[in-house]
Amino acid sequence: MTRAVQDVFKTMLGQDISLVKATERFEPREKGAPAPPIVNSSHPQVVGTVGFIGEINGLIYLYMSDEFAKIVTSRLLDLAPGADDDEVINDAIGEITNMVVGGFKSALSHQGLACKLTIPSILRGSNFSVEHISSAERRIYHFDCAGHRFVTDILIKIGD
Repeated sequence: MTRAVQDVFKTMLGQDISLVKATERFEPREKGAPAPPIVNSSHPQVVGTVGFIGEINGLIYLYMSDEFAKIVTSRLLDLAPGADDDEVINDAIGEITNMVVGGFKSALSHQGLACKLTIPSILRGSNFSVEHISSAERRIYHFDCAGHRFVTDILIKIGD
């Protein structure tokens, strides 16, 4: 995941991005207790997601602040800052998500795990959490890009 994120940010945005923290093990929570939010923020978030299906199945969510999504969109599309609307931002973040997950999928394919990608979708809001089924493995990676937090949340299930 780290390589996929760094490659896309460097190639498509001309930005360096560094891994801050990776979480692979999670504390069990009480039955019925809600999952904690991945990004603790009352500020608006833009979350891109793309799934993959095949010999390995899963979803990858890319979380960023609305402010950072505007910066990413401006860099990707070579727009003046602030010259974008929600529809343009959604399309740009969907494309960035598709590229990052495509890089991740390539790594899976090199390991013999063939899969296909789903179409990207966008979620907007603040202080929300994504629940996952208990049989899925979860990995969360926190990145920093010029002082902006960027988080990937990977849910993976091998086989049925």
